[in-house]
This record gives sequence, C-alpha cells and structure tokens, in this order.
Amino acid sequence: LSKAIHSDKQFSNEFKTLLKHQPVDQMSESRDGPPRRLAILTISDAGSRGERSDASGDAISEIMAGLGYLETDRDIVPDEPDLISDRLTAWCDGEGIDVVLTTGGTGLGPRDVTPEATRSVIDYEVPGIPEAIRVRTAGRTRMAVLSRAVAGMRRGCLVINLPGSPRGVREALEVVAPVIGHAVDIARGRSGHPHH
Repeated sequence: LSKAIHSDKQFSNEFKTLLKHQPVDQMSESRDGPPRRLAILTISDAGSRGERSDASGDAISEIMAGLGYLETDRDIVPDEPDLISDRLTAWCDGEGIDVVLTTGGTGLGPRDVTPEATRSVIDYEVPGIPEAIRVRTAGRTRMAVLSRAVAGMRRGCLVINLPGSPRGVREALEVVAPVIGHAVDIARGRSGHPHH
C-alpha cells in the first residue's frame, strides 16, 4: 500500500509539473485548430433545487479551461434517469460538443443513477477510462473502488462520469485528462492511431 501511495503522489507531482508548461490534452500530440468544446452536467437533487453550490462543476470548469477547452454548455439536473439521459442526448447529438463531463450520482445510493442513464444513451463504452480512475485514485481514497462511473461515446462525443466532489473531480481528471482529446479525435476520424 505504501508503494501505491508513493507512486500516486509521484504521478500527481509529475502531472502538476507538466501542466505548468503545456496543456494536458496536447502532451502526446500537437494539435492545430479551434479548441475542443466541453459541456458539464452536474447531477444533484439538492443542487437542482438551489440548496447546494455546484463546487464539483466549478472544479471541472476551472481545470478544463486551464487545459484549453471551450465550455459551451452547463446544467444541473436532479438524480432522475430521464432528465440525465435527455440532456446527454441533446448535447451529444447537437452541433460541436466534443466532450461531456458529468459529476455526481455514481455511487451505491438508491438515487445514484448516472451510470444507468449514461449507458442508456451511449453507442459503446470506453471502459478503460473509469477503470484507470478507480485504480489510480484508490491509493488516496479507498471509497474510489465503490464508484460505478462509466464512460462512452455517442456520435463521436465522449461522455465521462466523474465523482461528485471537487476533490474527486480533480483526482479523476489528473488521470484521464491526457487522453480525452485523443479519444475524441480517434472517434471522429481526425487522428491516425495504432490499432490496440
């Protein structure tokens, strides 16, 4: 366990060092053209009623803006499958959104329905993304192994479920931010890539 914690701390420090010098989504490839477009969906009963600030959504917004993404849409919905899936569908099927990041509703509670709502609308899953988040963050937060988050593609738009806390969001994005842009480019046929 101590080795895992040391490795995780080293990874975090390396990420922060690289972030100072270069946008994360460009670390493995150079890219010209307009910024990738981002939508943020917070799933929270209390937040949708105005009873709780959207701190995790704010964290996503701050981090992704720092990585060069253009935030075009943002919303808060209660933990209702139909409302979640309707918003995801509208954003993915609309023009121009490359990535939808959700926050909240991925645990074991009776109102945690974000994974089911996401699976109901994506064309296919990208299981390596949530698997990597769980593995890399479990060294710092044991409860990470209880996350049921999923990720997948719908019409070339990448949807990723993130945790419902600002800390969880930051730790998860440290893991997956470097591959988000490349994943979108591959799905949309904009990037040559090796077969895996």
